[in-house]
Amino acid sequence: MTLDLIGVGYGRTGTASLRVALERLGFDPCCHMTEVMEKPELVRRWRRIGEGGPADWDGVLGGYRATVDWPGAAYWRELVDAYPHAKVVLTVRDPQRWFDSALNTIFKFPMRRRNVAERLLYVAVRLVYPSSAQVPLMLDRVLWNRVFDGRPFNGRTFPDGVPDRDYAIDSFSRHNDEVKAYVPAERLLVFSVAEGWGPLCEFLGVPVPDEPFPRLNETEAFNQMIAARVRSTVVPVAAALTAIVGVFAGVVAGVVVALG
Repeated sequence: MTLDLIGVGYGRTGTASLRVALERLGFDPCCHMTEVMEKPELVRRWRRIGEGGPADWDGVLGGYRATVDWPGAAYWRELVDAYPHAKVVLTVRDPQRWFDSALNTIFKFPMRRRNVAERLLYVAVRLVYPSSAQVPLMLDRVLWNRVFDGRPFNGRTFPDGVPDRDYAIDSFSRHNDEVKAYVPAERLLVFSVAEGWGPLCEFLGVPVPDEPFPRLNETEAFNQMIAARVRSTVVPVAAALTAIVGVFAGVVAGVVVALG
């Protein structure tokens, strides 16, 4: 199996809906960041790529017929060149609405580990649950540093005087312009998920399904998913730390008794 379709649009442009639509049309399986986060080996491979390691695209994306969202979209040029036969879909959205959606969802990630409590919790996660600690490290390398120059977004102005909204929207718009300039027109579909099945099916040369186009990953649903993931990590970490503290307290109490 080889990669037949490359989704190059930024996250929060309907990539989750596109993934489900593509799989319904036979481009199955389709790689998406939410799946990468659930597969430790993929997380490690993408992290190595983000750190400048060799990119074995067939190894990373082997078994997939399509990829959408990040981290693939962060390496869109490399993938477009590596799979010259693959069709390319650029998902687009109103830039202002895209930023608002991103600010309330994915942009929360780089704001983590910004205060003492979060940094201490992250250290604990790395010690007790190292596989989960790999995810934010991977995200830092292949997304925040590569796409957004390591800048956190919180609705404020950066120290250089540039509002983060303007900076993010400029990155978003530049990316879309660069894709349109780089990918031959006959190979590229500029697509809004609001358009539904028609343009996508025509571009792919497949029949239109007799069902509504999927609508997924609204802000509330996305944040619920992330909250569930955080709970699944934090609860075992807290239990392990409680056990460690209990053992340590027992040892200290024993020493005090012995010395007394």
